[in-house]
Amino acid sequence: MGSGLGWALRQGGARVVSTVEGRSARTARLAADFELLPSLRDVVAVADVVLVVTPPGASVAAARSIRAAAHAVGACPLVADLNAVSPATMTSIVDILAPLDVVDGSISGPPPTVRPGASVYFSGPRADELVALPWGGLARPIRLGDRVGAASAVKMSTASVYKGLTGLITQAIRSADFYGVLDEVLADLARSGLETGGVALAATKAHRYVPEMREIAKAQADAGLTSALFEAYASIYAEIAGSALAAGDPETVDAQMPASEVVAALASRISGD
Repeated sequence: MGSGLGWALRQGGARVVSTVEGRSARTARLAADFELLPSLRDVVAVADVVLVVTPPGASVAAARSIRAAAHAVGACPLVADLNAVSPATMTSIVDILAPLDVVDGSISGPPPTVRPGASVYFSGPRADELVALPWGGLARPIRLGDRVGAASAVKMSTASVYKGLTGLITQAIRSADFYGVLDEVLADLARSGLETGGVALAATKAHRYVPEMREIAKAQADAGLTSALFEAYASIYAEIAGSALAAGDPETVDAQMPASEVVAALASRISGD
């Protein structure tokens, strides 16, 4: 997603810099077309705005790294945290990044490089500055007001539906296969407009969904709701993350893979047991 947003901003005419220091080979590949700098310190030294897009479980560590880098070089960029975290975690991130100004952000939809039009929500006193960036019509910036946590609350609510539904369908087809009724279940779901094509793609991201489900559970608990549902989804995605299907990259997964093959790959463990 970070590379997709960077691509959109570059298409809009912005200078986009990044670093792949300490990042995976996949991240380096996705960022290959950007202006890559040697380190995070170099990035915060030249950037007016720092967009933070990491797996949810790395959001707090990313905030600490940015704060340390900014302090080391005497920089004071505006930081927009677009990670899928609860409003409470977002508040902690604001505290960690102080005295840097922070905008709360969240993203709904696929990366602009996959399909233009992702909604990018911003909240906080300086949210207007993020909305005003040159998104080039490839992403849709939406201002939610001055309250930090509002953008994160949107993500926690929408992701609970999108990723929760995918997890539900995954469990449904796995149990249907066990009982020998997979074809019948697929036909019934299709008549209701429910497709299984997203299951294989979600599996490649399952390791990132685990902390996201826990953030949703936290957000719902803070709203006075039970956290049990999304704690269970965290367990489901943790199991999926250990499957052979999860070993691929999102860019290479076969979205047309037959459901029977998806179920078989989910049942096969990465370790081979």
